[in-house]
Amino acid sequence: MARRDDPQQNGAELRDRILDALRELLRERTFDTLSVAEIITEAGVSRASFYFYFAGKQAVLADLVRDAVGAGHEVAEPWVRAQAGPRQTLRAGIEGGADLWMANAAVLRAIVESWASDPQLRELWLAQMATFTEATIARIEADRQADPAVAAKLSNIDVPALAATLTWTGERLYYLAACGIPPFDDRQTLIDTLTHLWISALYDEEQVSSS
Repeated sequence: MARRDDPQQNGAELRDRILDALRELLRERTFDTLSVAEIITEAGVSRASFYFYFAGKQAVLADLVRDAVGAGHEVAEPWVRAQAGPRQTLRAGIEGGADLWMANAAVLRAIVESWASDPQLRELWLAQMATFTEATIARIEADRQADPAVAAKLSNIDVPALAATLTWTGERLYYLAACGIPPFDDRQTLIDTLTHLWISALYDEEQVSSS
């Protein structure tokens, strides 16, 4: 009978088992308390197989985080690409972000709670958050070019700083929601608050009243 981690098995399946193992363990444990040995046991693979795919537990978490961030960019795409009015696309993106955070709550809580004390995770999370900030800057600059009202509203604003503020505020509120912290554990409150914050910061009411 073949071992569960027999090299003849599909390598992607072995790798996915390791990712799934960490995801499951994080539902009950904090990242800092987990060992590679526990991930190996949960995944049912050998130590050699684990280290063939990952340099350590941080690398496993990094892959899970990158997957979640990629999904986050997908839900934000309609606003980033200006595919409809700002109110509609921002709200849809924020709703998608809320759902994404809840679906990946254990993984995203782990990175938020660990990045400040782990150099590898710090580099990872700052880089991933920067991708959202950069996308926000690009949309703001496009709006400023296309709409004189936006240009006037943001004429004295440091756009990169504003984009980073909006991005990191979203990260914090989604995190609080994922932890079940009131009032953001109420999905509607979370979405309404973030939508109001983004629209108020970037647009005048008349710009979005019909969107």
